[in-house]
Amino acid sequence: MSEAEARVRGPEYGRTQSAYRSMRNLLRFIRAPLDFVQEVKRAQGDVAAVRLPFGGSVLLSHPADIEAALVHHANDVVRDEFSHVLERALGKGLLTSDGELWRRQRRLSSSAFTPKRIRGYADGMAAVTEEGLVRLRSGGPVDLHREMSRLTMEVVAQVLFGANVAAAEVETVRHSLEVFNTYFAQSPEALLRVPAWVPTPLNRATNAANEDINKLIYQIIEGRRAAAPRDDLLGALLAATDEDGSRMSDEQLRDETVTLFLAGHETTALSLTYTLYLLARHPEIEARLLEEVREIVGDRVPTAEDVARLVYTDRVVKEAMRLYPPAWVTGRGVAKSFELGGQVIPAGTQLIASQWLVHRDPRWFPNPEVFDPDRFEPEVARQRPRFSYFPFGGGPRVCIGNHFAMMEATLMLAMIVRALRVELAPSEQLRFEPSVTLRPTKRGVRARLVPRSN
Repeated sequence: MSEAEARVRGPEYGRTQSAYRSMRNLLRFIRAPLDFVQEVKRAQGDVAAVRLPFGGSVLLSHPADIEAALVHHANDVVRDEFSHVLERALGKGLLTSDGELWRRQRRLSSSAFTPKRIRGYADGMAAVTEEGLVRLRSGGPVDLHREMSRLTMEVVAQVLFGANVAAAEVETVRHSLEVFNTYFAQSPEALLRVPAWVPTPLNRATNAANEDINKLIYQIIEGRRAAAPRDDLLGALLAATDEDGSRMSDEQLRDETVTLFLAGHETTALSLTYTLYLLARHPEIEARLLEEVREIVGDRVPTAEDVARLVYTDRVVKEAMRLYPPAWVTGRGVAKSFELGGQVIPAGTQLIASQWLVHRDPRWFPNPEVFDPDRFEPEVARQRPRFSYFPFGGGPRVCIGNHFAMMEATLMLAMIVRALRVELAPSEQLRFEPSVTLRPTKRGVRARLVPRSN
């Protein structure tokens, strides 16, 4: 129907049609989010308007526009609308807070992620990984994603809380985060913001998961406040002091702890899962990586100093995160109108930038579906626009744990590949169920972990 015909039918008809398109887009996004963003970009280009039930959105797909939105207009944007959904589980942590609260929490949390502190976490990461590899040497069939999730959960628990966390407590956190991820995965309760008191099965499960994780974390915080200081991540957060001498409350510590658990374990588990999947498909790259690990680390437990020398291993992780970015979409809300890509972006608009789209754009990555770690050789990488690759977001709200995550993934990958070879199940293909992160479907990634001979 033409615009003239719509005008004849009147504004009520126009509003009905607009609501219909918004709901249709939402359903398309729920069913196949990766396909949806690709179709929008293909139809409209680098700055694409998308009508959704909760307001106008603009999908940005050019690195210059993404950099402008996240960096140059950082003072004009705020957290995106989906952050309100994340509050159900994460409270007011760094992913979900805004304004002065976010700035204060960022200042306080930054003390836990200085380069010296990050290097100090390496020994704990390596010790837990070495212990976990004993369990993985059985050689039987596994769900690769589930095993990497369990291993990274143990690593994050060690780095965050130290050695005094029991296996049952780690399992409580793991189960709670799985429930949260189910809630976030385009569930009607999340997308429609169904109140927590509505007794749907998923709402009840999410409420119970919140109660379980709160009871555990508040108990740990209480114990740590009464004990001598410890040099782990929680210890750094407990000791962090703001400019006025104030420290985080128990509630703020709880919110940052759950955020770190979700971000620190989930993204690294996905990075390792997809990296190992790709290495199983490309034995020549796996052989080159294994040669580097044996040359630099040998048979000993790797250290933070080794991570800096594992340059090819680092490139392998980065290329896997290019193809399969754990954080596949980044959002911001526009608080103050500004111009972008020749268009005025009005206040109230939701900006969307998809790593899945940009990382696979042939303008920046020729033959984008090919797994080629040499794309990240320094000379090659310098030729690309800055925001052609942004796995940890960008601007002031860039992931505070990005260097922590890269060290964790590089160190763990080196240890896993040295000990095990991944054999994928016949005809195994990745299938996704994107939510906050780019997760595999519940069937997982079927494989066997075969111990290597000396």
